Amino acid sequence: MTVEEIYADGTLHTGDELGTGERIELFTALALSNDAALDALGRPIGDPTEVALYDIAKLKGFDKKDLEKVFPRVAEIPFDSERKCMTTFHDIPSDAPFLTGGKGRFVSLTKGAIDVLLDKPIQVLTSNGLQPADRDELEKVNERMSADGLRVLGMAMRIWEDLPTDLSPEQVEKELIILGLVGMMDPVRDEAKEAVRLCRSAGIKPVMITGDHPLTATTIAVRLGIIQEGSHAVLTGRELEELSLEEFEERVEAIRVYARVAPEQKLKIIKALQDKGQFVAMTGDGVNDAPALKRADIGIAMGITGTDVSKEAAHMILLDDNFATIVKAVKEGRRIFDNIRKFIKYTMTSNSGEIWTIFLAPFLGLPIPLLPIHILWINLVTDGLPGLALAVEPAEKRIMERPPRHPQESIFAGGLGVHIIWVGLLMGGVALATQAWSLHTGSAHWQTMVFTVLCLSQMGHVLAIRSERESLFSQGIFSNKPLVGAFLLTFGLQMATIYVPFLQPIFKTEALTLGELTLTLALSSLVFVAVEIEKWLKRRRG
Repeated sequence: MTVEEIYADGTLHTGDELGTGERIELFTALALSNDAALDALGRPIGDPTEVALYDIAKLKGFDKKDLEKVFPRVAEIPFDSERKCMTTFHDIPSDAPFLTGGKGRFVSLTKGAIDVLLDKPIQVLTSNGLQPADRDELEKVNERMSADGLRVLGMAMRIWEDLPTDLSPEQVEKELIILGLVGMMDPVRDEAKEAVRLCRSAGIKPVMITGDHPLTATTIAVRLGIIQEGSHAVLTGRELEELSLEEFEERVEAIRVYARVAPEQKLKIIKALQDKGQFVAMTGDGVNDAPALKRADIGIAMGITGTDVSKEAAHMILLDDNFATIVKAVKEGRRIFDNIRKFIKYTMTSNSGEIWTIFLAPFLGLPIPLLPIHILWINLVTDGLPGLALAVEPAEKRIMERPPRHPQESIFAGGLGVHIIWVGLLMGGVALATQAWSLHTGSAHWQTMVFTVLCLSQMGHVLAIRSERESLFSQGIFSNKPLVGAFLLTFGLQMATIYVPFLQPIFKTEALTLGELTLTLALSSLVFVAVEIEKWLKRRRG
């Protein structure tokens, strides 16, 4: 965040003009009424707003460290999100009057939202001394800066003969003298606009809640793509306060920007969205955000600027305070969930195929096709290695173009259960057909053929289910190299059980002829072809 414009003494200063015409009282106040500090490397740290004010003051020769020796801070009223102001008290040495012509031993410096300061009795410091404030002019300057997307703060002061005994905001923050207005640019991160676009394509509705001026909030929201130019989906905290919960719930799903909102009003926004059936994630960093973070379905606290209270109340902590990281986490979460479904689909379909093969054989007048050693081999090797490789399957191409799934949705939704049943039946059917054909032709190797068909059918299945919609060939066969390695290793081990002499007695197998092996490979590919056809039909319907 950087200071881009300053309004003082009736003139708006921008760019290189900053610091050429403003009164010294303004820059002195920016440096003194500031909680930014230097780290071990000499870099300013603290709230980004205060760091920006610290930087501009120091750039113009007003160093906080030096000024505090002359005007030591003796009291303060911390910033409060409700009154949107902060006030510090400083001692004024007799030989260094803070205000030319001013008399007093102390000065209070108040910075805050200019529209809040304008609600108080005020004067303006000019080159001609103190003048009655032209509120209309100040409001126009405020709106002009806000329309440019600047965050505007007003700087004011008051001279005191004695330090007041009642340090309440109501007694201190009145009869102020406006020193000037400061407009700061809070630049949109390069990745933020793309993150918002991904949210919208993924069915996630980003909503901005800010304490900024409505014009500032609207301008930034348009730049980010949260709302369109000229949109009326903006609500202020004052308007929100006047709405009952029932009235607000009628509008809440259409509102995308909330400006001048107090932290406690976030709770009302979350409750209204949840009452409308929305699943709400909310970010926050302050103590006052804790109830809303707790109430949200997913509360996300800021790891860098967040308070300990907000971190305790949240479900997640965002270590880099970057909104785009949330979107990356959503994408990663979808990938993990997809891969869990693929693993379940693969293992349960494989087991289903084995069950149908063994269960249906006696009903068809066929001998038991598999031995215990064959079932153990399939479960340990054929299911295990490719199943583990599915865990590292990369995200599908359009993973962020799908609508969110319902939180209560079963993991077997979306046709997963049906897939397990029909593909399992197909596997069992192909295995039993192989057995029947082999017995009919008098082949002595029928059991080895059934064993091999069942193993390799599962290999074809695992390649086909890498995506629920996309073809394996459009994905790229080598886009998941661990799975390719698991496939080749499993295929090699299966061939070893058939053709390595010392393994044949262990697995009760016999070497297949070239014709039998070719037929086995062809029959095994039927499952792969069938699942690819299923995905083609899904794409066609889509």
